Amino acid sequence: MKYKSYQLRNFKSIATIDKFSPELRRAVEVTGRVLPFKANNYVISELIDWNNIPEDPIFTLYFPRKEMLKSEYFYEIEQLLISGANDCHIKETVDKIRRALNPNPAGQLLNVPILSNVRLNGVQHKYQETVLFFPSPGQTCHAYCTFCFRWPQFSRMKGMKFAMKETNLLVKYLKSRKEATDLLITGGDPLTMSAQRIEEYVNALFDDDLQHIKTIRFGTKALASWPYRFLTDSDSDEILRVFEKIVKKGKHLAIMAHFNHPVELSTAATQKAISRVLSTGAQIRTQSPLLKHINDAPELWSEMWKKQVNMNCIPYYMFVERDTGSREFFEIPLVECWNIFNKAYQSVSGICRTVRGPSMSAMPGKVQIEGVCKIHGEKVIALRFLQGRNPKWVAQPFFAKYDAQATWLDALQPAFGEAKFFFED
Repeated sequence: MKYKSYQLRNFKSIATIDKFSPELRRAVEVTGRVLPFKANNYVISELIDWNNIPEDPIFTLYFPRKEMLKSEYFYEIEQLLISGANDCHIKETVDKIRRALNPNPAGQLLNVPILSNVRLNGVQHKYQETVLFFPSPGQTCHAYCTFCFRWPQFSRMKGMKFAMKETNLLVKYLKSRKEATDLLITGGDPLTMSAQRIEEYVNALFDDDLQHIKTIRFGTKALASWPYRFLTDSDSDEILRVFEKIVKKGKHLAIMAHFNHPVELSTAATQKAISRVLSTGAQIRTQSPLLKHINDAPELWSEMWKKQVNMNCIPYYMFVERDTGSREFFEIPLVECWNIFNKAYQSVSGICRTVRGPSMSAMPGKVQIEGVCKIHGEKVIALRFLQGRNPKWVAQPFFAKYDAQATWLDALQPAFGEAKFFFED
């Protein structure tokens, strides 16, 4: 299949436009002005059930819906379009709304390191073992997920994009941080880059002074949203050879694959793409946030994990939807998140229980919800750190007052009369 993308500017050219009611078409046009919109012909022809829109989970995953914006924001943009406002006025209003949507959650701007008085705007280093790299050519995706916490990468918001073209500063920084063992190449989606460009970035990591970098990870949605990246793209064989090269150089190669629904695992193209990637010696680890309207049922998760294991992938993370963008449309109370995870976890064999979650990637670190229990008569939510800004926090349990409505860490209060959580100091 030859790749073809659909964005707001060519929305009317989608072959299935007759499936859209005027109201739905308007919702995509208005909401897509604020939240980036991009789909492709694989998603449209092989994944979406067009007899079930807009409720179809894959449609919701890729197409903006009116409910993804607060009503006052939607109305404001809609009125500007109706009135024929000029592009400058619309852009100014859109930018104002975007900045109200917490565009860089969990203090991401605090994660950017400084090397010799130079701010490395394409690097993040939050946890001591893992450094994130955002190569400039990879700051797009084959399709944009409506829940994505990286939406500012695609929004042309001044000062909000993480990206860096050069590798010399990255390599210099990595050489100075011997505690780092993992490099996560992320985006956007770095696998939208050409195989040649990917190899150029990877070759820089084979420096003799980078022996402490043991694992190279690629964060990608390509296996779910464009599996032809590994099948029929002009350089699909070349990208697999790059993977083989990484493994032959003695590095552990982990493909951090995002699968949000079992439908994404059901096509012959994705199944063949997974097989080809695994044949290079790479591991595929799977992850997804828990999302209302898309995968908020335990049976969907158990089905995903079982399918992934049967395809020799490793279930890795269930995340809590981040507090950014269209979070109010997708978010689920933390207690309910744990109930869904628990029911799914109980229904699979031990081989699937490599998965961790539900996990919040919050300001202090990755916080896992361990469950609900009673201690000395007080009903509490048990939590622990899977990762922390302070490495000493990792694996530390702590407790919050029971709150059936809380959807994020900052909504929780310490249990047992404590004034603050231990990590707040």
